[in-house]
Amino acid sequence: MTNNFRVFATCDIGDALNILRTRGYQLEVYPEPTAPPKALVLEKVRSGIDGLITTLRDQIDAEVFEAGKGTLKVVAQLAVGFDNINRADANRYNVPFTHTADVLTEATAEFAFFMFGSLARKMWPAEHLTRENKWGFWHPYLPFLGDEVTGKAIAIIGTGRIGLAMIKKCSGFDMNILCYDPAYQNLVYVTAIQDTMDLRHARGIQKEKTWIKYVSIDEALSQADFVSVHVPLIREGESATPTFHLFNERTLRMMKRTAFLVNTSRGPVIDENALAKALKENWIAGAALDVYEKEPLSEDSPLRDSAIEDRCRLFPHFASAAKITRLSPDPDKGMAGRCVQGLIDVLEKNYGGDIKKMPYVVNKEAF
Repeated sequence: MTNNFRVFATCDIGDALNILRTRGYQLEVYPEPTAPPKALVLEKVRSGIDGLITTLRDQIDAEVFEAGKGTLKVVAQLAVGFDNINRADANRYNVPFTHTADVLTEATAEFAFFMFGSLARKMWPAEHLTRENKWGFWHPYLPFLGDEVTGKAIAIIGTGRIGLAMIKKCSGFDMNILCYDPAYQNLVYVTAIQDTMDLRHARGIQKEKTWIKYVSIDEALSQADFVSVHVPLIREGESATPTFHLFNERTLRMMKRTAFLVNTSRGPVIDENALAKALKENWIAGAALDVYEKEPLSEDSPLRDSAIEDRCRLFPHFASAAKITRLSPDPDKGMAGRCVQGLIDVLEKNYGGDIKKMPYVVNKEAF
């Protein structure tokens, strides 16, 4: 198949781009690891490209859609989130945009679980102790002890795809699971997990009975040893259940002093000033973040305070950064493959050209 579609990619997304090349697309890729200046994106869009491949770093708004008026047919985002794309502007200009939901589900949940292990077992301070040659003796509890993850209670805040994947992993560690979701309760899944827990206990695979249940957020936070955040970012006025600064001074004070908080969802779900205060004043035992209110994390962020560095793990938004998840050209396995397939669906009018039927298009309501 030969096509003459012109596409600009704001970053290299690997071998999946060869799918476009073999189909005859005229493809230009921004070569730097940093995001291209918006002026360059506008220049490329004004030149008449048909498709734009973007990441969360690229601000796509009315200015971009106006520049591509009459020619830009699709924006394909390499991410699940699309906070960088102004949905109202896309709808006003009738430009569909796609995302890469689901393929990063397991990788993100896996990473969140690893973050809990790193916090609870004090891996960062333990490695520093070793590397700085301060490990001069062995003692059963000095200079510090970590804590087990197995058998503890975890609160899953948000039970969408990634939250459910996290539940599955936690059940394998014999954890009791408190679920909270501001919008929807997946009772069928929770029942299936409880059935699995009961069977594991009955067959002697786990010694203690465990449970899973939906509760209020207050109950979840006050009872959990670990809190894992998996909600979308919803600001005030966008829904009856906003999640912006869901974690603030009030909710952080609800948590146990021995509890750990991990966020792999969206940065603004947590008030970072409140979290830094919570760590400094020991309201909670520790936190690990992969997302921030502003990215990259600013040099003067209170989260960088050396007084809390042993209890605050900071990662560069890379929970999905695994080879297959990020780069596989297979749209059922990789973000890159799904990004490219979403672009192809729109440009080549798959699904009979009905955008509402295209699985990776986000703003179907505009069509």
